[in-house]
Amino acid sequence: MKIFGVTGWKNNGKTGLMERLVSEIIARGFTVSTVKHAHHSFDVDQEGRDSFRHRAAGAQQVMLSSNNRWALMTELREAEELSLEELLKQLNPVDLVLIEGYKADRHPKIEAHRAEIGKDLIARSDDSIVAVASDIALEGIDVPVIDLNDTNALADFVLNHAELEKV
Repeated sequence: MKIFGVTGWKNNGKTGLMERLVSEIIARGFTVSTVKHAHHSFDVDQEGRDSFRHRAAGAQQVMLSSNNRWALMTELREAEELSLEELLKQLNPVDLVLIEGYKADRHPKIEAHRAEIGKDLIARSDDSIVAVASDIALEGIDVPVIDLNDTNALADFVLNHAELEKV
């Protein structure tokens, strides 16, 4: 499996870029999965539901299954957060895994950048960022700058960098 990341400061368009990349790359015939890092406590379950009650009772893992999907929730219960490498081992094989967040990890990434947010570019000090997707022209950086709204060009870049081609 090839991996490629989308990173950037909050509100710079990471999630929208991820959505567009997933749709475009799948439309080109590739299989894609995603990993999203959250910096805070989150819950995918609903209080009062049976699965929530199972977790609240102390279950280490709770699996939900229906004729549409299945999901496995694992409670860390004071254990350390899994590394990205460990999480990737949990995924079924696909052509490409797109990773949102994980700024400190060393996989190749595109940085999403919006001028109105006013934050410095991470790319200036992080050589794992191989391109910047920006809504303005940028100068003085050593990586390609691609229009944040040009989904085709961004998908081309990701697929080329990941060395993925349809035969």
